[in-house]
Amino acid sequence: MKARPSPAPRRPLVVAHSLLTLPICLALAGCGLGRYIENGFQVGPNYEAPKPDQASKWVDDAPKGLQRTDAELQQWWQTFHDDKLSSLIEDAAQQNLSLKASLARVAESAARLGIARANLYPQQQALSGGVTNIQASRNGIQPVRDRYFQDWQVGIGASWELDLWGRYRRAIEASSADLEATQADHDDATVLLLTEVAATYVRYRTSQERLAAARRNVELQQKNVNVTQARFAAGAVSQRDVEMAKQVLAQTRALVPTIEFDLRQANNGLCVLLGKPVTDLSERLGANGRIPDAPAEVAIGAPADLMRRRPDIRSAERQLAAQSARIGIAESDLLPHLSLSGGLGVEAARSSNLFDSGSLTSFIGPSFRWDLFNYGKFEDNIAAQEERYKQLEFRYRDAVLSAGREAEDAIAALLTSRESAAALLESRDAASR
Repeated sequence: MKARPSPAPRRPLVVAHSLLTLPICLALAGCGLGRYIENGFQVGPNYEAPKPDQASKWVDDAPKGLQRTDAELQQWWQTFHDDKLSSLIEDAAQQNLSLKASLARVAESAARLGIARANLYPQQQALSGGVTNIQASRNGIQPVRDRYFQDWQVGIGASWELDLWGRYRRAIEASSADLEATQADHDDATVLLLTEVAATYVRYRTSQERLAAARRNVELQQKNVNVTQARFAAGAVSQRDVEMAKQVLAQTRALVPTIEFDLRQANNGLCVLLGKPVTDLSERLGANGRIPDAPAEVAIGAPADLMRRRPDIRSAERQLAAQSARIGIAESDLLPHLSLSGGLGVEAARSSNLFDSGSLTSFIGPSFRWDLFNYGKFEDNIAAQEERYKQLEFRYRDAVLSAGREAEDAIAALLTSRESAAALLESRDAASR
């Protein structure tokens, strides 16, 4: 009489158990069933960008020369109409070593995002094989005819932890935000680099003009000393007048090496920003050149434009988004981990029988792991991640406030420097007359 085959199970017991205990698990994790469903079957909060306080208009919003515009300022250096400056900025953007390191960090973040995405698939899979030489015991429970034999094995196995709580999806969310933050950091590094190139170039040209003016003054003051000495010989002036003329000449001569040093420092700084060894740039930039003129009108946009234009603000906001996802990852540690494992292979005592149909082996089945006794470390980790989120939120709000202050300072500096320049021009014209 043949034995009756046992009926196939409708559903693995472990899956049914997990579904029955789902509300309990979510309660333990501090996540309600409704929020779990609304979040796309993920624990943890869904991120919403905070709305930081921002001024509606600039303090100096009306003075002449400040334009409200939505024009893009990605190539702001073009407003100076200086081909030498544009050439330096283009080379620095391509050759600067710090910028290349920043770009490598972006590539690293992209690779880490790929790692996070791969965890949605079976996390462990391997093709394995081997041969084992075995000597059985002569005095074992079950005697063997041949004590010496081999065990040949070849197989493939996989284990897949199901993303029941959104742990791996939250990890992808965090990695995506990290990548965007790194890209914003790279943009910020680019802005700072190009600004430093422009500032150093202006310093280079300013030192050139100062040096030329100092040398002209030395020539004029030497002539003044000669005239004063001739008048002293004729009895028209005293020795005191001669010595005073010599004193002014010596002071001006002392300025020349100081200005030459400033020019050398600007030259060396430009070389490093260009990612090249220190060389003399006078052949490329010319022995003389004009200081770049600022445009008569400056586009300042609106305070809200800072959110779009400032990469440091974008980076701070993306770091906040990444941290929000990490709270969900921490909450998933409180819940059971459901996995499916399986394998397929062949096993035989002789290599010649390894691929016979009778050598086939296989296994498949679900399993779960639930870290019940964690001594509060998972709860503390959740609290730590939440407090980290608060820190980043304060840092983000502070970045917005700081950006507004820097913009206000720059506008005020522009306006006051224009007033100072007008007064200095009057002084120069009076001195010339």
